Amino acid sequence: MEDQPRIARKFSSARRALAELDGVEVYGRVASVRGLLVEIAGPVAAMGLGGRVDIAIEAGALVPCEVIGFSGERALAMPFGNLEGVRRGCAAYVRSSAAGVRPSNAWLGRVVDALGRPIDGGPPLPEGDAPYPFRAEPPPAHARRRVGPPLDLGVRALNAFATCCEGQRMGVFAGSGVGKSVLLSMLARYTAADVAVIGLVGERGREVQEFIQDDLGPEGLARSVVVVATSDEPALMRRNAAYLTLTLAEYFRDQGSSVLCMIDSITRFAMAQRDIGLAGGEPPTAKGYTPTVFSELPRLLERAGPGTEEGSITGLFTVLVEGDDHNEPVADAVRGILDGHIVMERAIAERGRYPAINVLKSISRTMPKSCDPEYWPVVQAARRVMATYADMEELIRLGAYRPGSSAEVDEAIALHPDLEIFLAQGKEESTSIGHGYQRLAQIMKVAGE
Repeated sequence: MEDQPRIARKFSSARRALAELDGVEVYGRVASVRGLLVEIAGPVAAMGLGGRVDIAIEAGALVPCEVIGFSGERALAMPFGNLEGVRRGCAAYVRSSAAGVRPSNAWLGRVVDALGRPIDGGPPLPEGDAPYPFRAEPPPAHARRRVGPPLDLGVRALNAFATCCEGQRMGVFAGSGVGKSVLLSMLARYTAADVAVIGLVGERGREVQEFIQDDLGPEGLARSVVVVATSDEPALMRRNAAYLTLTLAEYFRDQGSSVLCMIDSITRFAMAQRDIGLAGGEPPTAKGYTPTVFSELPRLLERAGPGTEEGSITGLFTVLVEGDDHNEPVADAVRGILDGHIVMERAIAERGRYPAINVLKSISRTMPKSCDPEYWPVVQAARRVMATYADMEELIRLGAYRPGSSAEVDEAIALHPDLEIFLAQGKEESTSIGHGYQRLAQIMKVAGE
C-alpha cells in the first residue's frame, strides 16, 4: 500500500493539472511555413508573445512551438522540435499555462533537455510545489545582498590572480580548441559550492557523455543538474536551455544553497537568439546579430548573483570568441555585464601550458578585497614579474637581451620557470586557495606566516 506522502503528492499533481485545464479549447490554423517560421491564422488575440502553441500533425502527435512575433492578422511561431509532418491547415492549439517547470531536490544527479524532460534514461522527474518560469526577472538591485566570501575554485591560477567570491559572475573568454571546456569541467568538479547547475548550449553531441562520465564523474554529477541542448536542435531549444539553467539555479538558490551556475557557451545562446530574431523579421546589426541579442544577454546574466535572502548563484559563463577576436560584439557586450573575465589564449596552449589562462589579461572586479590581505603583496609582486617578462619576452627568446642589463628583467627570467609550473595544472589536480597562496609565496621568496 502506498504511503500517505506519495498519495498526497499524486493528488496535488492532479489538482494542479485540473486547475490548468481551460473550459474552452482555443486553436488556430497553420497558414504557411517558411523555413523554421510558422504563420498561424486564427484567434491572434488569444496568443501572447512568448506563449506556447501545439501544432497537431498526423497520428495525434504535437509539435510544440513558441510565439515570437506577429505580422498583420497572423502569429509567427518557431518550433521546439522537427517540423516534419506539419502542413497547411493543421490545428494550432493555444496553451494558456505559463512556460516553466516545477523543480525539486530530486532533480540532482539528472540530465534534462531544454524543456526539463529527463534524457538520461532514468525515471520521470518528480515535480516540486512551486512553479518557476523559464524567463524570470532578476532580483531587484536595491534588495540584493552583496557578494559573499572568496569561493575556492580549485584552480591555482584563478584562486591567486582572479579570486572569485560567492555570487560573482565571471566569463571565460577563449577561441575554439583552447581548452575552455576542460577548464569548465575542473571548475564543476572542484568548486566549493553546494549545488552545480550546468547548461551545455549548442554542445557537440559526441562530447556530452564524455563531459558527464569523464569530466564531471559520479561524485560531481550527484550534486549537479545538467541541461543539454546539442548543436543540431532548433534555435528555441538552444536558447531555452540557457533559460532553464538559470531557472534551476534560482530554485536551489531559494533553498538557501550556494549554487555554481555554468553555461557553455553564451555565444551559442546569442547565435540562437540571432536565428530567432532574423526569422521574426528583425534587422541584422553588428556581425548579423539582431537588437534582441543585446537586450536578452543582460536579462539572462543578471539573473545570476546574490539573492535577496540566503543563497547565491555564482555564474561562470564561457564565451567563444570568433577568430580569437576578444573585441567581437558578443564578447564585448558580455564583458561589460559580468564581474570579471578570464582570458584563455591559443599561444599559451600551443606552448603546452594548461589551463591556457593569460593571467595579465584576466581580472576579477572584486579584487583586491577578495584576496587575502596577508598575501596581496605576493600577488602584486608576481604580477609585476610576469608583466616584466611579457614585455621583454621577444628579446629574451631571440637572445637579444644581455644578462645583467636590468635587475628586474634578470629576476623575471629567474622566476619565470617556477611561475609557469605554478600556473600549469593537471585536469585531475585540485589546489585550495590557502595552499595556492603558500606556493606562490615560496616562489616569490616572500614570507607568509
